[in-house]
Amino acid sequence: MIRVASYNMHKGVGSDRRRNPERILEVLREVDADVIALQEADRRFGERAAVIPPHLLEEHSAWKSVNFGMRALSMGWHGNALLVRKDSQIVDCEPIHLPALEPRGAVLADVRIGSTILRIIGVHLDLSGLWRRRQAAAILAHIGASTHARPTVIMGDLNEWTRAAGCLRDFGRDFCCAETGPSFHARRPIGRLDRIMVSSDLTVVECGVHQSAAARKASDHLPIWANVQPA
Repeated sequence: MIRVASYNMHKGVGSDRRRNPERILEVLREVDADVIALQEADRRFGERAAVIPPHLLEEHSAWKSVNFGMRALSMGWHGNALLVRKDSQIVDCEPIHLPALEPRGAVLADVRIGSTILRIIGVHLDLSGLWRRRQAAAILAHIGASTHARPTVIMGDLNEWTRAAGCLRDFGRDFCCAETGPSFHARRPIGRLDRIMVSSDLTVVECGVHQSAAARKASDHLPIWANVQPA
């Protein structure tokens, strides 16, 4: 069984309008996932520095970040980052360039966890429905062009409110969406903007939204999680 999770950490700024990376790590420790996709993990301007300082991640967490080699001080690519447990092996990784009006990207890593190699794709899609569908098409095309097929999890903030339409319908042709529940806004969650989707060779055994007191304060989104295993 492998636990995956996705969390839009809002650049570490909580409901009290204070940036607190230690609080984000507290929430991640509560979720305790093997692989975590983060959105808004880097600062927006300047050198796009990681919100969670590397020494905090190293000294106070069970994870390491996947290095995509895009910006020296960033954790990921356009705010998308992947964390994996320190004893996991990163078999391969790459950024995925997405069509967009504003800077958008996705990140991919093949991670060996025990005897399983899992492909994880972290995403944060556009506010525009038209561009979300174009971005979904680009991600699916990238997966289809890969020389190595892997059991795949796509997760992140899709900014899509309706499951029966838009990019969720596009992803739904090849992926099954976990019924995690609403995760936005953290103080009163009504929107299912955050999603975990798995390929047909994976089964979602259990899933949900993490709703601790710390999570309700640390960001404007709640983390979502799923326990998956090979089908």
